[in-house]
Amino acid sequence: MSEKKIPYKIYLEESEMPKAWYNVRADMKNKPAPLLNPATLEPMTAEELGAVFCDELVKQELDNDNRYIEIPEKIRDFYKMYRPSPLVRAYCLEEKLQTPAKIYYKFEGNNTSGSHKLNSAIAQAYYAKDQGLKGVTTETGAGQWGTALSMACAYLDLDCKVYMVKCSYEQKPFRREVMRTYGVSVTPSPSETTEIGRKILAEHPGTSGSLGCAISEAVEVATHTEGYRYVLGSVLNQVLLHQSVIGVETKTAMDKYGIKPDVIIGCAGGGSNLGGLISPFMGEKLRGEADYQFIAVEPASCPSFTRGVFAYDFCDTGMVCPLAKMYTLGSGFIPSPNHAGGLRYHGMSSVLSQLYHDGYMEARSVEQTEVFEAAERFARVEGILPAPESSHAIKVAIDEAMKCKETGEEKTILFGLTGTGYFDMYAYEKFHDGKMKDYIPSDEDLKAGFDGIPKFPGNM
Repeated sequence: MSEKKIPYKIYLEESEMPKAWYNVRADMKNKPAPLLNPATLEPMTAEELGAVFCDELVKQELDNDNRYIEIPEKIRDFYKMYRPSPLVRAYCLEEKLQTPAKIYYKFEGNNTSGSHKLNSAIAQAYYAKDQGLKGVTTETGAGQWGTALSMACAYLDLDCKVYMVKCSYEQKPFRREVMRTYGVSVTPSPSETTEIGRKILAEHPGTSGSLGCAISEAVEVATHTEGYRYVLGSVLNQVLLHQSVIGVETKTAMDKYGIKPDVIIGCAGGGSNLGGLISPFMGEKLRGEADYQFIAVEPASCPSFTRGVFAYDFCDTGMVCPLAKMYTLGSGFIPSPNHAGGLRYHGMSSVLSQLYHDGYMEARSVEQTEVFEAAERFARVEGILPAPESSHAIKVAIDEAMKCKETGEEKTILFGLTGTGYFDMYAYEKFHDGKMKDYIPSDEDLKAGFDGIPKFPGNM
């Protein structure tokens, strides 16, 4: 029987878009550990979480049992602006690499925010509006999440306050201006506008900031401002749930053509993109219906999976958030001001951390110069300028394809292309000018972060 001809781009019909998010926790034998109240070390209650997050999102955060959660019609209507997104067969890259491997990528860059982040931004903004709130606060690293949330809030007439990691605020002024175009206020973090920001600046004068710092400031503002709640672009269970729309669409498209991936690769910072892409495939693996090789790719400069510890830790530098059990470098770890963009978080999603700990997936760390080499190689043959974050996945996808060239195996490789790199030209410029340096933290550097992880019986 001849193989069905695979088009360069597989597009689903709007009618084939997912009507429900898939909750991988329902199929996990070992559920992710609950968030803990740092004062009592007891699991956070819905009431406690409701002081920070929207009520419906709290329900989703705590739901370990329902496999499918319906996507409200208004969110599905918004998704139609840029979804379904294409599943692309990288024919040009395959030919250039002269590999027998078949390479596919799910492209999430067809919206102004330039990334997958809009999938969760509109959901979180919708639930805030539905609750009758005035606005939301958040943090952003490279700016994709802040941009996505600004778009969602503009659409729903919600106020939005964004705290942007200072080095990204300075390196990516155009992304900052896109946010302002959508009507949000953008503050470089750490800042003098919050108590926690002033404290961090006093302890670390001249710091370039981190996502942990920005989270602390955004949470402080949300909890001290009437009618506001905090929303987060990655890490949390609810975010991975919303992002499952990526994986569900991907699997639907692959099933239509009888394609089964052998290797599934995603970049990993906090976990939203990787978790979203692998969710339905991981569900099959957890249920014993199929087997896949999952690879998380992270920057060597912020190696949560590959060099972190699996422990309860603060989600933020200011230590005002709940404790999450995750692979972490310590909430006090401040990564070098590199160009890994959104992959600069000190920890990793509790869902992905548990799956990694249980041996369902592997992790690799890569250095930024080789990441940009892969990005340039990809851009020259596939016609898309990739975001630095996604380029971590591209690097390992190329590595896997070249292994197939050596062995002659015809593996099917799938990776997530989270978005475009048009606002990352400062980083590309550094790479092209030979000024980009690789930075790998020493054991001594990491020890400082590990020393700040909470000490209590059973932790570490």
